[in-house]
Amino acid sequence: MKIDKALEQYILDHIVDESPLLARLYRETQIRMVNGRMCSGHLQGSLLTLLSKLIRPHRILEIGTYTGYSALCLAEGLSAQGVIHTIEINDELQRLASSFFEESGMRDRIVQHIGDAEQVVPTLEDIFDLVFIDADKRKYLTHYQLVFPKVAIGGVIVADNTLWAGKVVQRVARTDEQTIQILEFNDFVKNDPRVETFMIPVRDGMTILRKISQ
Repeated sequence: MKIDKALEQYILDHIVDESPLLARLYRETQIRMVNGRMCSGHLQGSLLTLLSKLIRPHRILEIGTYTGYSALCLAEGLSAQGVIHTIEINDELQRLASSFFEESGMRDRIVQHIGDAEQVVPTLEDIFDLVFIDADKRKYLTHYQLVFPKVAIGGVIVADNTLWAGKVVQRVARTDEQTIQILEFNDFVKNDPRVETFMIPVRDGMTILRKISQ
């Protein structure tokens, strides 16, 4: 979601500074990737870090590593023995993300998985305190239902891009599968009695869900 540039800069000037490592990763992503805007960036990354630090998760699951920015932000809040599992279907992104994981000093706490989340998640035996969904929008509801049994009661699920550039309140073409599926996801979680739901209009929209029952 677009906000006034001056207002956005004011916000950035009044939150925790972006680390040099994350700033460099963001720049590398913009230079190397066609869809560099998919990178979380300072504003959203700071919110993810804060959420993680508030929760102090022992286990985090991320679906959609991309170049690793959000994984590094989430990892900041891990408990002393905590680990984050991050899944990316595009194997061409593995090396870039891995190099920044190494440089961060948290390589031993970040487990990279390359493959389809629908194949990887069932192999994970952990129960997760925090889940971040930021992959194929056409599979949001599938991913939500896939991870839900593996989320602890009181655990948090965060879904990115749930306002989808404002398309959720516009007329949707029948061929626009991504918007259609985001709308379906948004409607489903709003009416899911197993979670408490809140939507934040940060960047492209983030939905935060707290699991209250199985």
